Amino acid sequence: MLIYFLILNSFSFLLMRADKYKARKNEWRIPESRLWFAAFMGGAFGIYVGMKYYRHKTKHHLFKYGVPFVCIMNLLLYKLLTDLGL
Repeated sequence: MLIYFLILNSFSFLLMRADKYKARKNEWRIPESRLWFAAFMGGAFGIYVGMKYYRHKTKHHLFKYGVPFVCIMNLLLYKLLTDLGL
């Protein structure tokens, strides 16, 4: 389970990096729905760290407040799954 979360959060961090790069180059962006999907699947910490590190989407209220909330939900889900032995 830990490997899953590590890989997904690394991928999510890289998604934020790619979106920031594309924003600077005025290229086709990664849809926000894809960023949210990654967050809800367990990659919220990667999204959050990417937001802070790249200073990307930090002024969007949905990301500013929503991603930390999903981080907490991911943490609770991880705790539940590890307690169940999955």
